[in-house]
Amino acid sequence: MPRHGGKRAGAGRKRRSEETVPHAARPVVDGDHPLHITVRVARGVWNLRSQRGLRAVKDALAQEAKRGALRIVHYSVQGNHLHLIAEAGSRVTLTRRMQGFGVRFARSVNAMMGRKRGRVAAERYHLHVLRSPREVRNAIRYVLLNHVKHSAQAGRIGITVDPFSSGPWFAYWPANVQRVSWSALTGPPPLSAPDSWLLRTGWRRAGQFV
Repeated sequence: MPRHGGKRAGAGRKRRSEETVPHAARPVVDGDHPLHITVRVARGVWNLRSQRGLRAVKDALAQEAKRGALRIVHYSVQGNHLHLIAEAGSRVTLTRRMQGFGVRFARSVNAMMGRKRGRVAAERYHLHVLRSPREVRNAIRYVLLNHVKHSAQAGRIGITVDPFSSGPWFAYWPANVQRVSWSALTGPPPLSAPDSWLLRTGWRRAGQFV
């Protein structure tokens, strides 16, 4: 007998080939707990890890910093994605400001690529709420030293500050980390000062950074 309703193979909204972030309910967001946000770009978007790519990201970050509702404290630019450490007072604020950031980021990247419009973000941003000093310390280290993982794969040795990150403005590098001798950016950092205890001082209670 034919049946109606129930689960069927292939039913429902089709997932894009590039989409990996499930559409599950977002976690609770408040101003006391920092956020680790990852934004991936679509196929065909130029490599962001270049001087012009960095300037496109910086323009979007600087415009968001002027608004102040989404406080981006640390960032890292990789070839096809961004890592952000940020704060937002609520999930509604985060959603709205990430939409605004996404629009400005797309405009900057499309201008860099010489096109009027085009898809830039590959999917929804990935969000992880950081709830302890150790989690925050580990997230900052992951974001600011993300390039080390890729450099190690290329056979390079040593830890250096990544010029494609907020690392040049980070005040807590240990002596064994080498400073960069160049920067693609000029002017003030496109960042916001942290408000939460975890991002201001709490993370330093978790032990050695590197």
